[in-house]
Amino acid sequence: MKKWTSPMSLCLVFIALMCSAQEELQVASLSDFNSYKMDVQKSIISNTESSSRLSRLLSALRASDMDDVLGYDGQFTVFAPSNMAFEKLPEVTVAWLMNPLNKTKLKAVMSYHIIAGKLSASKILKAMCRGNGVATFTTVQGEKITATMNGLDIILTDIFGHKAKITLADSNHSNGVIHEIDSVFMPVKL
Repeated sequence: MKKWTSPMSLCLVFIALMCSAQEELQVASLSDFNSYKMDVQKSIISNTESSSRLSRLLSALRASDMDDVLGYDGQFTVFAPSNMAFEKLPEVTVAWLMNPLNKTKLKAVMSYHIIAGKLSASKILKAMCRGNGVATFTTVQGEKITATMNGLDIILTDIFGHKAKITLADSNHSNGVIHEIDSVFMPVKL
């Protein structure tokens, strides 16, 4: 009779290590994704108005008058901070930005999240391939934003080195595309 206890125990140890090494996954409810469905015939702003995930972004776009820009027929790419991304910011910072006296700073922040032209995730990836893993894009604000990969994730980096991950990509609209990100870029000194 062959000894199979040693390979069996090795398999059990391996399985135990794999199970304990896994990170706890956050499972989004089906209603989260159903509320994210957007009509490709509507503009970025029209669809953002109906999205519960981007309500804080919509408020910031309106307060900065950037909603007018995203209502145009031209094509745009929006790296859209989710409500959870805005929640990462200190409330004092959000209140300061939303103050009408700081409208120009808020406009600079919001325009840093927008690129003229439609960049799907595949176009971003192709640009990174051509750039040996790095692609740089100019925002509507006039500054650069850099895209790189971290595993399977597309990571965006602002001029100060702050990073955001694209969490939901390629939400298409009549005038462009939204890529939801997990952080708000702050390309201005507060």
